[in-house]
Amino acid sequence: MTRELRGLGASLAEPVARHLVAAGIYLDEDPALALAHARAASALASRIAVVREAVGLAAYHAGEFTTALAELRAARRLDGSPRHLALMADAERGLGRPERALLLARDPGAAELDEASRVELLIVLSGARRDLGEPAAAVLLLQDEAAVASVEPWTPRLWYAYAEALLAAGRPADAARWFASAATVDEEETDAAERAAMLADS
Repeated sequence: MTRELRGLGASLAEPVARHLVAAGIYLDEDPALALAHARAASALASRIAVVREAVGLAAYHAGEFTTALAELRAARRLDGSPRHLALMADAERGLGRPERALLLARDPGAAELDEASRVELLIVLSGARRDLGEPAAAVLLLQDEAAVASVEPWTPRLWYAYAEALLAAGRPADAARWFASAATVDEEETDAAERAAMLADS
């Protein structure tokens, strides 16, 4: 971030940086406030990729998906990075356009994603298939990744999403097992354990 702001000059870079730091601090606990700070930064430096990215991320967390898409696309035009394809696809889902989310799987940048970003995109695409009433396709998108033995930072989200797909596909016993597996590695306190228990009791 410091490198990108360097060209603004100290008098402008400092307030922009303060707004960006505040946007990051409030992103999870108060997305609306984070978005206000990000927009304040954008009002001062709208041609900086990290600034447009901050607006896009805050807008996504605040549920303003149209703004999120516009800002994340703008950030990509500025820096060329496809790293937010999963968020862009999920924003399309949030706008009720799962078919557009699926189109992002064909984006040339998808081949450039690191492992974590690639898995996040698969999770979103699986959700888009469920949105379209295609649960079997949702399962197929995740089953190979879910079968990988190693546990990574994204594993809880992957296993939870796989369980959701299995449940939608009419496989509650399999879904219960994967919810239970997700609960064993989940440090974010999701409802995976509760979902597993409910399915086991049904």
